[in-house]
Amino acid sequence: MADYNNFDANQNNQNGYQAQPTDNYGQQFGYGAPVAPQEKKGQSIASLVLGICSFIAWIIPLFGYPVTIVGIIMGAVGMKKGGKGMAIAGIICSSIGLVLSLINSIAGAMMMMSLM
Repeated sequence: MADYNNFDANQNNQNGYQAQPTDNYGQQFGYGAPVAPQEKKGQSIASLVLGICSFIAWIIPLFGYPVTIVGIIMGAVGMKKGGKGMAIAGIICSSIGLVLSLINSIAGAMMMMSLM
């Protein structure tokens, strides 16, 4: 059993390393469990944000095309790194924005042709 009066002395051995915590039977705990690597979701989140922004950006095709294309690329890269659900949602939203931008461009070109 640990000497609770000399807590600091019991925590550090003679080399200055901190002792690992143990239970009442001398078994170490808390350090043996495997830890899953943390997913990197930054590009998936960026894809989803750009996909949502593409619903507004399609109104001006000059802004709509770059926003949607970057959103699709970020979603494709984000699917490999983590956050697969957000990446898929970002790709879908960006694809819808791309189609809307294309329709808006065609409609604008048709309107200009009818004026001539």
